[in-house]
Amino acid sequence: MARVAIKTPQGDNLNPVDLHVGRRVAERRQALRYSQAQLAQAAGVTFQQIQKYERGSNRIAASRLWEIAEFLNVDLNYFFEGLGLPDGPEARMGGAPTKQTAEIARRAPELSVRNQKLVLDLIQQLARVSAETGAEIDV
Repeated sequence: MARVAIKTPQGDNLNPVDLHVGRRVAERRQALRYSQAQLAQAAGVTFQQIQKYERGSNRIAASRLWEIAEFLNVDLNYFFEGLGLPDGPEARMGGAPTKQTAEIARRAPELSVRNQKLVLDLIQQLARVSAETGAEIDV
């Protein structure tokens, strides 16, 4: 699938994939309340380089993305989710994430792994029942 470069006001061409990956890095970093300097130190680069990655103006090398994923405690696939492919999260959710979805994602790391699994099970059960009945479930 061909991707068209996005031209910035400064005349730079940004690759949409680099832009998307950079945004996902920034979202996850912010959700975990890390500064760009903290991520930069973990990735072995300057905070200015992290700024360029997050803006999509510099492409992140695969090895560096691996280090960033480990520090941010996500699978590499996380950075590519929602690239506009039919099976991306926005397609599955029927649109952009809500404030509540973002809050769930932001707060989940505060829970133990066991409690994260319990919350995930609950969400999956609610989604299944809602999909089967078309009704909202009162909990």
